[in-house]
Amino acid sequence: MTRIISFSSDNEFLESLDSMIEETGYKNRSMFLRDASLHFADASRGDLSFMDDDTETEGVMVIFYQHGVESKILDIRHSHSVEVSSFQHNCLTGSHTCVDTLQIKGVASSLREIVSRLRNTKDVDRVSFVPAPQREAGCC
Repeated sequence: MTRIISFSSDNEFLESLDSMIEETGYKNRSMFLRDASLHFADASRGDLSFMDDDTETEGVMVIFYQHGVESKILDIRHSHSVEVSSFQHNCLTGSHTCVDTLQIKGVASSLREIVSRLRNTKDVDRVSFVPAPQREAGCC
């Protein structure tokens, strides 16, 4: 069953909204606003910094760094506090940077500690954790 939800806005917002819809290739406002709402809700729920310490989560950790940090990442891969099910290393020649991606699972407190420790490591340029969406059922 389809239900209608409406809201008011000024003309400036509406023009901006219509521009975003056109730029992203959506056919109409309804589809764009639905997806934007779902994306916002997922981002709010999935922020590692707001998760309870004992919340089990999984996702992808991305680490950009300079050579010499490999041992720190190896420590994570062999840690007993998280489970790393996939690991990939690449050298980005254009930016002279290494990047590792880890498919990782653990409790929020352990993942926060790893992110914090890496962010405070010399020659680590950027660390991010992208949590997987939480669903009750799905493809896997």
